[in-house]
Amino acid sequence: MDWLNSIVQGVLVGGLYALFAAGLSLIFGVMRLVNIAHGDLIVLAAYLALATTQTLGVGPLGSLLVIVPLMALIGYTLQRFVLNRTLGEDLLPPLLVTFGLSVILQNGLLQVFTADSRKLQAGLIETASIPIAEGLSLGVLPLLQFIVAVAVIAGLQALFYNTPMGRAFRATSDDPSTAQLVGLDNRHVFGLAMALSLAVTAVAGVFLGVRANFDPSIGPARLIFGFEAVIIGGLGNLWGTLAGGIILGVAQAVGAKLDPGWQLLAGHLAFLFILAIRPQGLFPRVQD
Repeated sequence: MDWLNSIVQGVLVGGLYALFAAGLSLIFGVMRLVNIAHGDLIVLAAYLALATTQTLGVGPLGSLLVIVPLMALIGYTLQRFVLNRTLGEDLLPPLLVTFGLSVILQNGLLQVFTADSRKLQAGLIETASIPIAEGLSLGVLPLLQFIVAVAVIAGLQALFYNTPMGRAFRATSDDPSTAQLVGLDNRHVFGLAMALSLAVTAVAGVFLGVRANFDPSIGPARLIFGFEAVIIGGLGNLWGTLAGGIILGVAQAVGAKLDPGWQLLAGHLAFLFILAIRPQGLFPRVQD
């Protein structure tokens, strides 16, 4: 039962990794952009949630009502006025710009919030659990974050394939030049995609802040988890991203069960193994 419990906990943690990765998968799927600052934007969302809870006196989950639209606005502005200028055949300019953005965010958060570790306080939900069987229980917070991850990915999937905005995303992704000829403003479409990506990032940042301590320097590690989940699942495939997050979470849980020092290593090894045998990921996106 101990092993089953570890695997179940790994699956639930995989939901958080899927939230980390969903924004990356979305952006790569629409505009083939690799956002090096993604992890730092997750941390930014956590700090904005911290400021919101302290200023307005609301709980972390209630702060989402402020943080989600705020991060969406930041995403649209960033894409429309900065990142759109870097897009083209050469992949290097957006990588360099987002790397620079990562450095700016880390140092800016360090100046404003200092290097002290912080945490969002969510009350009883952090420790509450649902007993399932002898030796097996589900934490309410991990279960909630997994349910939210599934709901977010299902919502993104529905938006992509059942709405005019989704059709604009897919048309711009498949052939930007033709999309412009039929009246789509690629700059606006890309801005909306980044706004949606950072709205998801806001959710991930709040759950990160509730689950564990955070400081300005942890963004790159969240980026690695997100990248690994995206690549395991298949670039541009949202449901594959959820599967990738679960595989990564389970691998880490099994590694920690064998030896606490192997937790992160086991996840990286699972990533390398899948990358070696299936470089395109387990569920690569199929072009329409």
